[in-house]
Amino acid sequence: MQSEQLKDVICKVLDDKKGVDIAVIDIGELSIVADYFVIVSGRSTTQVKALANNLEEEMSKVYGVEPLRSEGKRDGRWAVVDYGGVVVHVFHEETRRLYSLEQLWGDGQNVTRYGE
Repeated sequence: MQSEQLKDVICKVLDDKKGVDIAVIDIGELSIVADYFVIVSGRSTTQVKALANNLEEEMSKVYGVEPLRSEGKRDGRWAVVDYGGVVVHVFHEETRRLYSLEQLWGDGQNVTRYGE
């Protein structure tokens, strides 16, 4: 699956599980790390863990796509799931405001909100 399709599927999976404020940052021209960052918030540490776990499970079972790695699910403050061309950041709302990845990586042209 190409990166653009992958980020669309990931956004839908996160939205279906009530992820909050899903943003996509196109970093393809800014970094060799990935083509896209997908950022989503959970309202509690439990929801952050559930979003990350469900994403991995559904991507594997339904789409046959396994992450290259994942980190941080145990704390429930910030989980990262790396699918190669798409890196997913699942934040607790407070932690997301603290790190502000949209401002760090976004120049106004490359940040879009899912569903808008």
